[in-house]
Amino acid sequence: MKTVRMGPAGPELPAFGIGAMSFADFYGPTTEANSFAVLDAAAAAGVVHIDTSNVYGMGRSESAIGAWLKANPGARETLHIATKAGITKDAQGNRAFDNSAAHLEAELDGSLKRLGIEQVDLFYVHRREAARPIEEVTETLAALVAKGKTASFGFSEIAPSSLRRAAAVHPVAAVQSEYSLATRFTELGLSQACAELGTALVAFSPVGRSLLTDSPIPAETIAANPFLAGNPRFMAPNLAANLALTDRFRALAAEMGLPAAGLAIAWLLSRGDHVIPIPGTRSVAHLKELLTGLEARLTEEDLARIDAVLPVGWAHGDRYSAQQHVGPENFC
Repeated sequence: MKTVRMGPAGPELPAFGIGAMSFADFYGPTTEANSFAVLDAAAAAGVVHIDTSNVYGMGRSESAIGAWLKANPGARETLHIATKAGITKDAQGNRAFDNSAAHLEAELDGSLKRLGIEQVDLFYVHRREAARPIEEVTETLAALVAKGKTASFGFSEIAPSSLRRAAAVHPVAAVQSEYSLATRFTELGLSQACAELGTALVAFSPVGRSLLTDSPIPAETIAANPFLAGNPRFMAPNLAANLALTDRFRALAAEMGLPAAGLAIAWLLSRGDHVIPIPGTRSVAHLKELLTGLEARLTEEDLARIDAVLPVGWAHGDRYSAQQHVGPENFC
């Protein structure tokens, strides 16, 4: 299995992880038993990187992982566990961001308790607090490493300029960003900065929130999901256009002997030795489809065929609505 180094001096891991937002009902109802089944299948396949956050189900995702670790003595030694903090609410209940040392450490302490462990392997600032210098935040994170509460740290959804400022203070293990055939702004500076600095690029939503799979989320499920119902790519008329375009990708994947999700993962792995996709799933069958991408070796001809059916900028609608886009840093 292809590997990725998690930071300039970090461990080398299989270039595939599990995004655990799906353990908290975000894309549909699930159960702890279902999450256990996905973790069991991932472990059996040699997947070791698990990515969660304090806000996924307000701790529910972390608690499910913690319960699985408790039920599987010895599993902790084989896993690379990442979590995040920094998203909060203001006095009016609106989304806000707090990157203060007190907040980040308190939230990490809560995560450690839910996970049932003494240290995470990677702790991200989930969203930057724009008014707080990133150099200050980097020093806070370095202090958490010194205290032994996390082995390394990173940032989610930041600009390459912010990454460079942080890396000038302390090596940054990973930057998490949305990255897929449907969302390629990452290639306009962030991927290059990560490669230059030895920072892993952790790609979330690598199958375009199902658009790049053989079974896109059906309209009735979209209507019942607050996030997808308000997401421009899943709203009419964009959804119909996106499904029609990705039908060509599904046909190409079948012609190449791969599930569409597997081909989407294989394409991401072709983008550099520093890229690690972290798809989320509630389905062991879907996990197996995703894993087929790890063994695929795409030729230049294969990549050209993919570009022909899904050229850069093919998707109709932005990746987030204006409301959903509060927090990520724009840089292009």
